[in-house]
This record gives sequence, structure tokens and C-alpha cells, in this order.
Amino acid sequence: MIHKTAIIEDGATLGEGVSVGAYSFIGSGVTIGDNTTISTHCHIEGNTTIGKNNQIFSHAVLGTIPQDLKYNGEEVFLEIGDDNIIREFTLINTGTKGGGSVTRIGNKNLLMGYVHVAHDVQMGNNCILANVATLAGHVELGDGVVVGGLSPVHQFVKIGDYAMIAGASPVAQDVPPYCLASGHRAHLRGLNLVGLRRHFSRDTVDNLKKAYRMLFESKKPLQEVVDEILSSTPSKEVENLCTFIKNSKRGIRYKRDSNVD
Repeated sequence: MIHKTAIIEDGATLGEGVSVGAYSFIGSGVTIGDNTTISTHCHIEGNTTIGKNNQIFSHAVLGTIPQDLKYNGEEVFLEIGDDNIIREFTLINTGTKGGGSVTRIGNKNLLMGYVHVAHDVQMGNNCILANVATLAGHVELGDGVVVGGLSPVHQFVKIGDYAMIAGASPVAQDVPPYCLASGHRAHLRGLNLVGLRRHFSRDTVDNLKKAYRMLFESKKPLQEVVDEILSSTPSKEVENLCTFIKNSKRGIRYKRDSNVD
């Protein structure tokens, strides 16, 4: 399962059924879980832990030091869960001391070609990053997030559960859960209705529609509407939406004429 031209440094730990393709390099601090497949010409180094049943394609580079001038050789980490697909030429860096020291990727994510995941990113489960999507340092993604191709996400931005970012849409402010954002400076366009209908009941989607209209189509201040909704015992999903907005540090960019129909 290990090609004769692959280099596996002493100290690396490989689980059962791991395969490593031609000319790939696995550093001494790397741990790889059972049945993970490493294709040809991959480079994995640093304090990197990779779970089970991952597929890592040709020329992926994982666990290299952060692209941060403040990095000064501290011990930092990369943690990748199970059942992820990491396509060609993806680059994932370790964390930094100032950001918690760990870049973390959950389970069952798809990272397409040329994706970049920078230092201290925290990614949930079942996310899809299309080709050349770029996550800057300290970005946080919830579960089920979709980031379109060629879309860069500014450092410290948070994107909530089941949100979707359209292709070629730079994201500089937070995107609440369940929402759709697009544009040259991405702003909310409504709810991610296609994604919601795949994962939630009709009642849940209807509750989110009502809450979205109250939040973004009324003339009241956003935080005032958030407090009003939270005081009325909302559903779990609506509470998640409102709490995210209430706690946003970078703010939410939206227009009053957004359409959720």
C-alpha cells in the first residue's frame, strides 16, 4: 500500500489500510487514520492528525507552517476528521499561537481543487468548498456550508450552518446560518432555500422565512428585532439564526429588498 518512491519519516504513524502514492512525503509528526488514501506527489508534514477514510488527491499540501509573519516557530497543529475528500493542489496550514494553535477540519467535507484553508480556520462537517475557494486566517464555518468557486473569505469572518456563498463573491462580513450571500462585496440575498429544503421540514423553512423577513425587511434596527424574536420562544433554528446575528463581531451586510420567496 506504500509506493516504493514515497518517503515516510521515522515517527509517522499510519493506520491499517492506509495507502501512499508515488513520490509523496509524510513527515515524522503526522498521524493518519485507517483506510485513508494519499495519492501521488502529496506533502504532509508538521503536527498533523488525519482521521479515517479520507481521500487526499495529488499535490495536496497539508500541515505546513502558517502564512503569518507573526509565526515564530511555536508548536502548532492541524486536525482533520474522517471521511473528507481533499482534491488536487489544496493547501491547508497549521494554526498559530495567537489563534488557538490549531487549524481544525471536521468530517465529510469536500474541498475541491486549489482550495486554501489558512491558519486557525475552524470548519464543521459536511461543508463544500468549490474550486479555488480561499479561507483566510481564523475563519469559522458551521456545518453544511457551501462556498462557491473563486470566493475569498476575509480573516475572522464567521459563516453559519447551511449558509451558501455564491461563486466569485468576496466575503468580508459574517454570514448568518441558513442564508445565501453573493455579490462583489457579498451581501445577503435571502435564505439558502435549496439547501434548507434538503435538510429541514417545511415548518422549519417557513419559520426561518418569517424570521428573515422580520430581521432584514423591516425598518427596525437589526438588534432590536433580534431581541424581539428571541423573547418569543422561537424554534431552535430561528434561535440559532438570531443568536448568531446578536453575537456577530464583523457585522452583517444586507439589503432591505432581499427576496426569500
